[in-house]
Amino acid sequence: MPRCKADPSIERVENDGFKFPLGVYPVEEMTPKAGFASFFEPADGGEDAEAATEWEEWPDRYVFDIVVSAERVEPLCRMLFSLMPGRVYPILDVLGQDAYREIDPYISYDLIGLDRFLDDVREYRDLFYEDGMVGFGAMSEDPFMYVFVDEHKIVTVRVQPEYKERVEKILAAFDCEENPEPAGADSAAHEHRGVLLSDRSADGMRFEEIVEVLKDDWRLLLNVDADQNLDESGKDLGMTPWRLIIRFDPEDRSMASYVEIALAAPNLREAEETGIDAAARLLGDVDPDTHQPSIVASDRLSREQLTDLLKTAATKRRTRPKRATAKPTKAEDIDVDPAPSETEPLKAGQIWLARVVS
Repeated sequence: MPRCKADPSIERVENDGFKFPLGVYPVEEMTPKAGFASFFEPADGGEDAEAATEWEEWPDRYVFDIVVSAERVEPLCRMLFSLMPGRVYPILDVLGQDAYREIDPYISYDLIGLDRFLDDVREYRDLFYEDGMVGFGAMSEDPFMYVFVDEHKIVTVRVQPEYKERVEKILAAFDCEENPEPAGADSAAHEHRGVLLSDRSADGMRFEEIVEVLKDDWRLLLNVDADQNLDESGKDLGMTPWRLIIRFDPEDRSMASYVEIALAAPNLREAEETGIDAAARLLGDVDPDTHQPSIVASDRLSREQLTDLLKTAATKRRTRPKRATAKPTKAEDIDVDPAPSETEPLKAGQIWLARVVS
């Protein structure tokens, strides 16, 4: 049985022969419109100019926004990915748990073999092509090419002009016609949901486990400004609570150790540095110089979410069964602060929770 499989009990929403992904469906009446819209983007122009500064300058390019019925998304993407060179930069968007950002955007700044990328796409196909909580894709610089399937399973392609005809031939092979206003699930009020069977299967992988594997395989980094603490509108949030899950991988590749930390920090960089140091002290026998730390999760919390997290952690401590042979936990070696009130100012480096997790 595949370790990543959609729950067969979930019913697919269909409208006039157009099938929506299992994880994204409209909740109001609408008429889906298959097809593609295309337009030209000049180099250094438009809203993508700032994003392009992270790479070499993006060239002139044609853009295709493509909407097809759910059963056609995967074969279409296989054809589009076949246009890409042998090494690409993978991209992953996750509808995450951060209180001030809807989507966690991950990208690799290391070139990854296209075969390795596609192997993972096949392994986790139900997540990528059906689940409403992720988007994925890849880009290359020479030739410039960008193929991305968003969380609505709408495909966006950007290619330099000499590849325009190749993309159009692929679309023609799928009887996908030009439409100035293609309409998928995102064109109306809609819902997103996770669709994996994993939580009900002893052999299945949880959503978070798969994301963790992909971050390792594709060498993904959270594509946000690590030195600022901004919400989606660009507002500076200042000091906020953070929840981090940190993994330490020993050099001998034995079992990794995971630590959960709740702390205060003014930005992502300080949150991760403080969290790694505290997690290493908590484990005691872990040296960040020999045990490679990886950030599994780094989410900002509202004050209310922080309070709920600490209450849940306290409840678990009280209800944990005592064992006569159990060793005392290292958590007692970390000074933790009491939960702050709603109006209490936060101080950088405050730690409210530090515990080893399985």
